[in-house]
Amino acid sequence: MNTDKTTTKTLQTLPKILTTGRLYINGQWQDATGERTTDVINPATGQSLATVAAGTVEDIDLAVQAAQQAFEDGRWSGLSGRQRSRILNQVSQIMREREDELALAESLDVGKPITLAHAVDVATAADQYEYTAAIAQQLDGSVRETPLAAHAYTRREPLGVVAAITPFNFPLILSSTKIATALAAGNTVVHKPAADTPLSALLMAEILTEAGVPDGVYNVVTGPGSSLGDHLVRHSGIHKVAFTGSTEVGAHVASLAGLNLRPVTAELGGNAANIVFADADVDKAIETIISAFVFNAGQFCMGGPRLLVERPVYDTILEILSQAVPNVPFGDPTNPETVVGPLASQKQFDKVSQHVEAARAAGGRMVCGGEPLDLDGGFYYKPTVIADLPPDAAAIQEEIFGPVLTVQPFDTEHQAIELANGTEYGLAAGLQTTSISRAHRVSAALEAGIVWVNGWAQLDPAMPFGGVKNSGWGREYGPEALESYTRTKSVIISIDQEQS
Repeated sequence: MNTDKTTTKTLQTLPKILTTGRLYINGQWQDATGERTTDVINPATGQSLATVAAGTVEDIDLAVQAAQQAFEDGRWSGLSGRQRSRILNQVSQIMREREDELALAESLDVGKPITLAHAVDVATAADQYEYTAAIAQQLDGSVRETPLAAHAYTRREPLGVVAAITPFNFPLILSSTKIATALAAGNTVVHKPAADTPLSALLMAEILTEAGVPDGVYNVVTGPGSSLGDHLVRHSGIHKVAFTGSTEVGAHVASLAGLNLRPVTAELGGNAANIVFADADVDKAIETIISAFVFNAGQFCMGGPRLLVERPVYDTILEILSQAVPNVPFGDPTNPETVVGPLASQKQFDKVSQHVEAARAAGGRMVCGGEPLDLDGGFYYKPTVIADLPPDAAAIQEEIFGPVLTVQPFDTEHQAIELANGTEYGLAAGLQTTSISRAHRVSAALEAGIVWVNGWAQLDPAMPFGGVKNSGWGREYGPEALESYTRTKSVIISIDQEQS
């Protein structure tokens, strides 16, 4: 396979803004204060894809200042929910019109298959702006009945400037969950995208402006994560932090935000268990198992990297996986038939490789995969299934974040629940069964923010998701998310009593 010609052709269609190396602050494209730039690497080839600005803490200060001014003068917060709704609907419409650009940028930037970038990433992000456009009109307070000689009511108000810090694996979707919701509530935003995958954030700056979002309401500072992110989170001008990333970094972010007593929502690491009971539809279960662990090359915090199988069907499931997994279409992400592309970076590739070798050393049996794939210099790792590991093995207890599936047997429903809940994470979980009673019973017992039964990764902007335990706190999606981007103010107006 020769992807050089394909990649060269697709790079020529990238919007010019992705190659100019500039930040977006206060409605203007501008150089970083240090005039430095950095290359974005194409994970399918290991070569430079685009050039972006390497922002500085001074740029963060400028972006926060612009967002503060935009919030305080009411150019966005002063609009009615219906006025904001019209603009957010326009954002969604333009995203659909520019779907090809967004999907291509996401595919080349992250290494995800172009077909999935269209069907999942762009579609889901556009849906989120459309959904928040609807709930922007529902930010109502309420009149309260009290014994006071007063008219008492509540108001829902925006918080101010939101710091949105997003990860490398789903840049477009995981920024929309924060930015669309923040804007719907009337806040302004400073966005710090992942250093490895910043391209869709720059495209969205163009789209938001084209839709009518005023200058200064959305600002993007690209560059190194730790220095810029830390400065942004502890900036006195920030009123809320919305973060998605690893548990370790999430704890650090929360500690910094706590210095200024700023609220944080954090969607953190995951290591979900997918439980297959003996009464499950095996064909459907196999399809779900594979898609749950190879989707986005396993770089999905709500993926299903831990498979728990009831012992009567354990050997059958392993045998089917050994034959089916190697046949999953794998390779160049710009090929419409590809299902699994490369990992997003050399760092992620190295992490996955080290985990697999540690599992091998711990006695894990490689059912299939277990090695890299040398293809065009990209960061490819074969989808891997590992059996016979003890429950305390690192590959079971830790988040690998790659196309790796561990498989464990169980004998009872109680044991399955114990194994599923037996890690520090609690973001997602799933089970495959034909018993409705078991579906309800086990779903209630699983320690997870979202549970899927006889399916996986069914997400919709109306349904909240988020973590328990070390997978974070707060919720994305749904009206529940909007709550965390507003504050409640009580107003009590005394009423003079008539004299008799």
